Amino acid sequence: MPISPSPHTSVTDRDVLAARTAGRRPRVTIARGATPWFVPTLATAAVTTALTRRSGKWALAAVPACALSAGMLWFFRDPEREIGTGRVISPADGVVQSIDAWPDGRTRVAIFMSPLNVHVNRAPLPGTVTSVEHVAGGFVPAFNKDSDQNERVVWHFDTELGDIEMVQIAGAVARRIVPYVAAGTKVEQGDRIGLIRFGSRVDTYLPAGVEVGVEVGQKTTAGVTRLDRD
Repeated sequence: MPISPSPHTSVTDRDVLAARTAGRRPRVTIARGATPWFVPTLATAAVTTALTRRSGKWALAAVPACALSAGMLWFFRDPEREIGTGRVISPADGVVQSIDAWPDGRTRVAIFMSPLNVHVNRAPLPGTVTSVEHVAGGFVPAFNKDSDQNERVVWHFDTELGDIEMVQIAGAVARRIVPYVAAGTKVEQGDRIGLIRFGSRVDTYLPAGVEVGVEVGQKTTAGVTRLDRD
């Protein structure tokens, strides 16, 4: 079923470009959609740290809470990127897990995202989002062959190469996918389009006739690594 983008706001890619043009340094942001996880953790760390002034015993709670907050800050970082060149660029940070020829002539490039990767996904091509569909499913680890049936969000983009399909797949840990834009939105290549909390997998389907420019085991950077080649 179609789904709506997250209501949370943050600096967009165009804001970053405007900041550069104006000579200002863009502010550091936390990924949109991270608030339900990050804010309670940060609040717990702040409260328990304050309570250590009354009793040192509170340090037993404050230390792990602060460590968890630092981990959340790292997990949900949303770094600025210098967008790469190429017809199709990687929508995700991670490692190329598989490259598969599809019966209709397309080639699927599956990128596995670990919990240590940046979790914000980006548009692989410029174009118009024609559909954003949530598909219910399971939560087996993303490296499992059955993960194709996991909870996922299927994207379609109308681009100069025709229809491009991209699929965000949840895993055993990542059980929430947060789209940032809705159907009908025009996007530039490398724009932020969604978040998979705590990693998992992103599949990009290259159209027939487009050669793959990456190989299995290669690391990718969202918005930077080129997936195709001339």
